[in-house]
Amino acid sequence: MVNGTYRLGCDIGGTFTDFVLVNDETGEFQINKCLTTPADPSDAVEEGIREFLKRCPGFMPAVDEIIHGTTLVINAIIERKGARTGLITTKGFRDVLELGREIRYDAYDIFAEYPQPLIPRYLRLEVSERITSDGRVIQDLDLAEARHMLSELRDRGIESLAVCLINSFENPVHEIKIKEMVSQEAPDLFLSTSYEVLPQIREYERTCTTATNAYVKPITAKYLHKLSSRLEALGFKGRLFIMLSSGGITSVDAAREFPVRIIESGPTAAVIASQHYGRLFQIKDIFCFDMGGTTAKSCLIQKGQAGLVSTFEVGRVQRFKKGSGLPIQVPVVDLMEIGAGGGSIAKISKMGLLQVGPASAGADPGPACYARGGENPTVTDADLLLGYLDPHYFLGGTMVLDRTASETAIAAKVAQPLGMSVVEAAFGIHDLINETMAAAAKTHIAEKGGNPNIVTISAFGGAGPVHAYGLAKKIGALRVIVPPLAGVGSALGFFTAPVAFDLSRSHRVRLDDADFNNIEHLFQALEREGAAILQEAGQDATIIFERTLMMRFVGQGAETDLPIERKPFGQWQRSQIRNLFDGVYQRLYGRTYPETPVEFVTFKVRASLPERPFRIPRLKDTVAALADCIKGERPAFSVIRKDFIPFTVYDRYRLFPGAVLEGPAIIEEKESTIVVGEDAQAKVDECGFVWISLNGSDARPQAL
Repeated sequence: MVNGTYRLGCDIGGTFTDFVLVNDETGEFQINKCLTTPADPSDAVEEGIREFLKRCPGFMPAVDEIIHGTTLVINAIIERKGARTGLITTKGFRDVLELGREIRYDAYDIFAEYPQPLIPRYLRLEVSERITSDGRVIQDLDLAEARHMLSELRDRGIESLAVCLINSFENPVHEIKIKEMVSQEAPDLFLSTSYEVLPQIREYERTCTTATNAYVKPITAKYLHKLSSRLEALGFKGRLFIMLSSGGITSVDAAREFPVRIIESGPTAAVIASQHYGRLFQIKDIFCFDMGGTTAKSCLIQKGQAGLVSTFEVGRVQRFKKGSGLPIQVPVVDLMEIGAGGGSIAKISKMGLLQVGPASAGADPGPACYARGGENPTVTDADLLLGYLDPHYFLGGTMVLDRTASETAIAAKVAQPLGMSVVEAAFGIHDLINETMAAAAKTHIAEKGGNPNIVTISAFGGAGPVHAYGLAKKIGALRVIVPPLAGVGSALGFFTAPVAFDLSRSHRVRLDDADFNNIEHLFQALEREGAAILQEAGQDATIIFERTLMMRFVGQGAETDLPIERKPFGQWQRSQIRNLFDGVYQRLYGRTYPETPVEFVTFKVRASLPERPFRIPRLKDTVAALADCIKGERPAFSVIRKDFIPFTVYDRYRLFPGAVLEGPAIIEEKESTIVVGEDAQAKVDECGFVWISLNGSDARPQAL
């Protein structure tokens, strides 16, 4: 019997697809995990929902919302599986995608490689037109030539077209004409224009972002159409939302039109969940640590707010070297990749040293212990041999792990080449990945002005709770929090994300010369555009608008973000804007230059609806003994003693409010496993959060 209204979160990761079903009336959660199906991700979505239907027949018509996060877009870019795409640009700008910014990301590497453009040169054509930086037309568009360029590109077999003309962010008149021409001449062609995708300065980033949007638009549209059809066939009648890289969710139509905005769709949700928990418990600095099957990502959340950045890179030639990838200029939560995931492959490098990642075994064939044909040792194989994982309780016992396969893989590929035992090799893999993540985490926290010794680590993902204790020891953090359903944390985080959309437009003008009434008109135009996008999502609630200025010193190359109060811009005084800029700049960089003039560069608006966070159900208030929560005992490797010692194994589902667990301990649940070292203590609060304190500190779980 189905009672209540449901919401379903579905996150497609590189290895597993996670599901969380919440009953909004009772607060009851149900979860599921299944292996991702890379050939067609919607297969795993349907499989997971059908498993839910076995437990709760007929619930789909009662599902009000499905919120979906996917790696489809980023995988298409990395694996170069997007559509054959053409580019029409202004005469003289054909090679912008290859010229880039002419900056060497590694000054001392004479063999440095750069990513190949998504659009090859023979599919990039030029048209005669010219608009100045202030929007004046000095050469009209040759529409006949543009029509000929379109015909030529179609003859070359393009499926999608990007249009990026110089300075169109100030005056899009020529791009609009090309769009009208394409709709008449080639209505079946997927089209992306830069004035719609990214009306901002910086020609290389704007062209690259528009080209990327066009490159993945056909594959995204086909996937979303297929997914929607399959959900309808399963009885779904509600609204389907897609997670944005910026931390909001949007309609299928908006995601189909701007797929470049959902590149970091999945990892962002764990950050939004951490942000929610940080506000809930009033934790000043919380370090979100999300380690899944393929990667580990992190974000420092300060004062309850995760940072946003306007530019990030995908498809890096050198995974951890900034500048070696394709720049994408859309709002994205300030995530940092800090290491590999459970499926990351361990091997011996060319220098004869142990290396873990970046290659991953993924879902097919997966780690050696999955017994699906994988022969390479991975982090999961090492964790299994070290006793942290129960081979008979992986995914709640639905997948039995092959310990012998792990031993064989680690022995052949790591232990024997290095002349060490299998256990030493397994610990080397485990410790190396922790060390790699700790080094990156310290850097990330320091860059944001944080202190690793006072942050609280929130652990998510199937592998996050396994490695969170080791990571905390290495960075000096004294507290770890493992929320309920941490193994499907991203899918759960979808429920805390608001329906939102970010818009921006560049208009470069000095503060002293700016017409504040014109700027107000620009903000209002962005707000109308944002309201229209939210209305497409079928929402009637009051829309919340947030405004941000991007300003810089005249002659400077980078901008500073200044969130401002939403009021008619004409009511601002120039001195107020200047003081706001100087104050933020002083805080960020330690000094400012009051005598140097400043300028506006870009104006940004976020349109959002009120959040609909889930209610965290409290644990049943039953009198229980800790002994009733023990599943048994097994030897596991101690990072302190460097040897196997007995770990008490607890069933997380039996734990009660106020339970105190002394390490060494292992806490098991279906979707993840928590490791607590012998110098740590774990406490359980009234909602089932596990608070781990290290080195005798107080975890201090606060009341909800």
